Amino acid sequence: MASAAQAIDVADIIKDIPDRLHQTMDRAVAATPDHPALVEGFVTWSYRKLSESVGQVAAVLRELGVRPGDRVMIVSENCIALAVLLLAASRIDAWAIVANPRLSPRELDQIRDHSGARRMFFTVDVSPEAASHATRVGATVSKVGPLENIGVGQLNETATAEPVHADPAKQVAVLIYTSGTTGTPKGVMLTHENMLFSGRAIALFRKMDDRDRVYVVLPISHIVGVSLLLQTLMAGGTVQLVSKYDPAVLAKAIAEEGVTILNGVPATFQRLLEYKTLQGIEKLNTGSLRMITVAGAPLDLDLKRRTEQELGLSLLNGYGITECAPGISGVRLDSPRADEAVGTLLPGIEARIVGRDGSIINDGSVGELHVRGRNVMLGYYRAPDITAKAIDSEGWFNTGDLARSEGGCFFIVGRTKEMIIRSGFNVYPAEVEAVLSSHDAVVQSAVVGRPADGNEEVVAFVQLLKGSNVTSSELMAFASKQLTSYKRPSQIIVLDALPATSTGKILKHKLAESLREA
Repeated sequence: MASAAQAIDVADIIKDIPDRLHQTMDRAVAATPDHPALVEGFVTWSYRKLSESVGQVAAVLRELGVRPGDRVMIVSENCIALAVLLLAASRIDAWAIVANPRLSPRELDQIRDHSGARRMFFTVDVSPEAASHATRVGATVSKVGPLENIGVGQLNETATAEPVHADPAKQVAVLIYTSGTTGTPKGVMLTHENMLFSGRAIALFRKMDDRDRVYVVLPISHIVGVSLLLQTLMAGGTVQLVSKYDPAVLAKAIAEEGVTILNGVPATFQRLLEYKTLQGIEKLNTGSLRMITVAGAPLDLDLKRRTEQELGLSLLNGYGITECAPGISGVRLDSPRADEAVGTLLPGIEARIVGRDGSIINDGSVGELHVRGRNVMLGYYRAPDITAKAIDSEGWFNTGDLARSEGGCFFIVGRTKEMIIRSGFNVYPAEVEAVLSSHDAVVQSAVVGRPADGNEEVVAFVQLLKGSNVTSSELMAFASKQLTSYKRPSQIIVLDALPATSTGKILKHKLAESLREA
């Protein structure tokens, strides 16, 4: 099933997109150089200052031995320095890897080693976690162009540069790591065309322009955060960068700071409403807010209703995936919906729903969602076999999600994989299980998701060695040292034995059922 007719066609998108990420600001630099581009707390950078700074930082990256085709790791929360380092990497045709500083040392080292990163950079002033990692790897804190106090990791002399392509559809811009079903990281290679086509399509879909001020609290280490940065710069708007989510700070920004677009996961809105109730606020001041969107996790209809009632706007649901840079579909601003639909396809994207037998489903039944378009990744880095399984010879990418279509509008009804989505982040059970099972007292473990207030919790079941007296709390402390916060189990349940088939396969559906019954 191909995309229905769109008000915006591919030609509209292509004529407006540049070749490289750092060129997203060029139009605004020429037309409105003094317009605010980036805001972080009380600091505001104009488009002119942003452009000059990206050039200066790019020069320093070259001096530090970063070559075109090298991978550069940026360990940072959302901040101006992160945005500048990301765009500077693009300027010298290096691949940017933005890593969440709240990753454990094990997780961060896995990404560094798999990618063969040439240099690591840490925003030590913005994030205590980044500062801790910088100290651990022996980074030197110094000035990088106009950026103060940046931790600069040692040069990896063994790193090999990848070939550089003038074609934006072949040159990788960002490498975003997601844990695979095996628990080992997979690097999603997204090209400049992937990122810019998707970002521009979303910007046109949302009717963004230079009057927009976009609140970016979703991490730039996650695909959505990168996309929000790029689409806002292409529209000539202002990116308000926020390192950590605080509902009180968000409420003030909406009321007093001119925020026009808020993108979140369901938990973003859940916590905002909880804050309003706890503070005894009669009604939140919505200021200049014109659009609120949600993605990243199943949307609870009660939460949708309460959010819309409070903010006076329709909460527009959307759907995307890292491998698609990320946008696939969204509810239109001019066609709001009261259900949990994730909307119509974004311009330039095709989709089809495939049955278990490989046939195309056109009758509204549920099947696996496959998509095709300029937004689909180049592949998984250093993993051609996995890439071949995900993208067929005609360019169709298997999302691994179950969906149905109704009048051109899509509904996501489940996942063919066991992935858990917690606060918009992907959690793969195999990775959590691998950590728990590495404990000397654990025989085996199984991890499942549990719905909780429009979100999902990670729940682990473990079977211990006979005679072991290790507690759930001790296991929690053990896992917490090796897993970032959103991957850590909310609960660890110790069982005498895990339910299994005669062949030893753990029956996870029985564990999930026990949680529902409880």
